Amino acid sequence: MRAALSLLAAGLLLAGCATQQATTPPTASPLPAEVRQALDKAQMSEGVLGIVAFPLHQRDRGLRFNAERPMQPASTMKLLTSIVALDRLGANARGRTDLLIDSTPVGDVLPGALYLRGGADTDLDWGALHMLLRQLREAGLREIRGGLVVDRTLFRPARMDIGVPRFDEQPEFQYNVIPDALQLNTSVLDYTISADAKGISARVSPAWPGIEIDARGLTLNELPCKDWENEWRVPVTETAGGIQRVRLLGTFPRNCTQKPELNLVERQWLTATAVRQLWRELGGTIAGGDREAATPEQARIVASHRGRPLAEVLRGMMKSSDNPATRLTYLRLGAAVARAEETTLAASERVVRDWFAAKGLDAEGLVLENGSGLSRIEKIKPAQLAGLLAVAWDGRQAPELLGTLPIAGVDGTLSRRLKGTPAEGRARLKTGTLHSAVALAGYVPDAADRPWIVVAMLNDELASKNGRPVIDALVDWVARQR
Repeated sequence: MRAALSLLAAGLLLAGCATQQATTPPTASPLPAEVRQALDKAQMSEGVLGIVAFPLHQRDRGLRFNAERPMQPASTMKLLTSIVALDRLGANARGRTDLLIDSTPVGDVLPGALYLRGGADTDLDWGALHMLLRQLREAGLREIRGGLVVDRTLFRPARMDIGVPRFDEQPEFQYNVIPDALQLNTSVLDYTISADAKGISARVSPAWPGIEIDARGLTLNELPCKDWENEWRVPVTETAGGIQRVRLLGTFPRNCTQKPELNLVERQWLTATAVRQLWRELGGTIAGGDREAATPEQARIVASHRGRPLAEVLRGMMKSSDNPATRLTYLRLGAAVARAEETTLAASERVVRDWFAAKGLDAEGLVLENGSGLSRIEKIKPAQLAGLLAVAWDGRQAPELLGTLPIAGVDGTLSRRLKGTPAEGRARLKTGTLHSAVALAGYVPDAADRPWIVVAMLNDELASKNGRPVIDALVDWVARQR
């Protein structure tokens, strides 16, 4: 806490400092011996490493190495999305979900349709959906005769997940979910897969009607339980007669239980099934079909659910490096300003570039795709990311941003890193990992408790395997500076 408070206090004292210094053209600086040794041990060349590290009280000093080279940032790109969102949307911005009707109830009967409209609500889980429907039921409605209409049109296109090539070999896992405006339970269900010495069983929760799990395609292996994904294959979902049949494939360790969150059931089917089942449990009925469409302008709101403030969402999102939540936040940047025929992603990129220009930051070489870093094409210069962090430090949302960042050796994606070093419990950094990229970026107090900005990126085929000690050596070096 002392270190965090000193970071915040220093930020207030430095609020008048010019942020332009963060983008001072880099000068040649030799790598610290500790970093050079770690790089040699990792069997990597200097050319794959980009570094910017400087004290916030003397921004023209410090270390800059390949600082102007566009590089893959992996999940450190989440800093860009978070910083711009805090400034443009505000720390208290909330997503929301609405239930609407466009016909007049007759007693407890609604002659028309019920509309479920998504508003980028990151907290719309099964419990929130139940309470939303309960509001409607307690208002006196029981029978809905016009079916259910799901409105995802806040974003354009409404279903960005359709027809998109998968990112990697595990498209079913939560981190790969491509969000839409109605982000119901992140489109995942909880699966429990259990094996004893003889066989395998599987179940799903919630056990919505119409979902069948077929585990016959899984066979037993002798791997340790922790390595269960090694011989796992992407399950296959088949739809027939209103039934979603999930076939699990591959092999699974003997005497093992795992509980993955998986995106296997088509989301429109899942949404409609959940709404109908919950409404039935509340004593209501829905007649008519289900469809995806925009809500009529004359429809009126009859129940609403509001998500948490953005600052609270970002805390969980950054600590755990949540890709779907980041992508949803990035899309929110463009949703309100998209021009006619402009996609929401294009509008979000325009917002980011306009923000860079307004803050006097260089955007040359910046490549954006979804704002999360889960991308093969997103790139940013170490100097650009450092400039972004400097602007954030001087900005009014600095305390909120600092509260979102993992603390070295304490929590989030840094809970097991930098333990036993001077950075433990003091450095606040966003991590990033892809197969060919690892990165860290954030704020590190030196030995005199003066905050530094640190950005480090490694882009190499060996990065995810060997690269972290190189970057950790840099953080340790900064934390020891006097």
